[in-house]
Amino acid sequence: MDYESMFEQAIAALKQEKRYRVFTELGRHAGNFPKATRHLEDGSTQDITIWCSNDYLGMGQHPDVLQAIKEATDTYGAGAGGTRNISGNTRMICELERELADLHQTEAALVFTSGFVSNDATLSTLGKLLPGCVILSDELNHASMIDGVRHSGCEKRIFRHNDARDLEDKLKTIAPDRPKVIAFESVYSMDGDISPIKEFCDLADKYNAMTYLDEVHAVGLYGPRGGGVAEREGLMHRIDIIEGTLGKAFGVVGGFITAKQCIVDAIRSYASGFIFTTTLSPVMSAGALASVRHLKNSQVERDCHQERAATLKRLLAEAGLPVLPSVTHIVPLMVYDAELCKQASDMLLDDYGLYIQPINYPTVPRGLERLRITPTPFHDDAMMAELTSALKDVWLRLELRQAA
Repeated sequence: MDYESMFEQAIAALKQEKRYRVFTELGRHAGNFPKATRHLEDGSTQDITIWCSNDYLGMGQHPDVLQAIKEATDTYGAGAGGTRNISGNTRMICELERELADLHQTEAALVFTSGFVSNDATLSTLGKLLPGCVILSDELNHASMIDGVRHSGCEKRIFRHNDARDLEDKLKTIAPDRPKVIAFESVYSMDGDISPIKEFCDLADKYNAMTYLDEVHAVGLYGPRGGGVAEREGLMHRIDIIEGTLGKAFGVVGGFITAKQCIVDAIRSYASGFIFTTTLSPVMSAGALASVRHLKNSQVERDCHQERAATLKRLLAEAGLPVLPSVTHIVPLMVYDAELCKQASDMLLDDYGLYIQPINYPTVPRGLERLRITPTPFHDDAMMAELTSALKDVWLRLELRQAA
């Protein structure tokens, strides 16, 4: 059996489809976000500006966060020392969970090692704890949610994206006495659209279903305390489980869920992805705690972030570039071709020092490839002018599709 050949064929297939992913080795500059150093294979370096970071507010560079991490390192050391059950139930992670429960105005929270793990572990466990459960999932839900639904082993129904009517049509076909979970996101990170949370909650009430809301691309960014879109719209009390991340707006790493104590306790007690994983380190927990506390009390970052995103969308539209209309901070610039998308990304990095990763299948459907731009409060007017000019040049050089 030629195993190496099988792996080589798998990689060759990705390259043939022009969607082989290349990782750029970066060194972010502490205190100078979004500047970074690109390290090349020949040992040389290049100064670049990052335009696709999920550190949406630059909190990974915030003085309060860095100071909390330094102090925690001196106080607790580097690692957690084990799983939550085996010496890893650190003071820092317990404080972080209490802070997250308060953020979402619910009884309890549970921290995981990543947002992917929190979705996978929670959804898969829900399906196993609710006999005969049916999970109804938005067709554009994140891969972590899809995996969680699959791993649950229960019946699933996929409803059209953000379509309350299609969701209701599917709910009508399920026996009233069967457990049901409606799983959806608030902000969808590729198109930048927002789900009809109220309408979905109304349907959950009508058909006696639980609601599971992924606020990964909204926590820290929306709502008066950064609780997400559900907080902004006054709907947090209607969501059974809110899932979020510490690795985007909060600038560190980790994932979490918040819910009633009995739900969190059940997930804590049954989810393999939680039970058998080493706890998030006290160092990262302390950084996340500082970030959550800061953003609960500061609106400055959120206001500036929204203004910067709106400004960039306007500049790109005025330049005739095909920016997809978005009601959030996500700025999708459409290319519609995998190979050209990769070429545009490479050209921006190599020739202009501007780093924007290409987005292609399976993250988005084939034919809807794009550059996903995420401006932050630290991308100033000069940086935006530089980016707009470079994009116009690249679009001209590659003869890419202009805005309609």
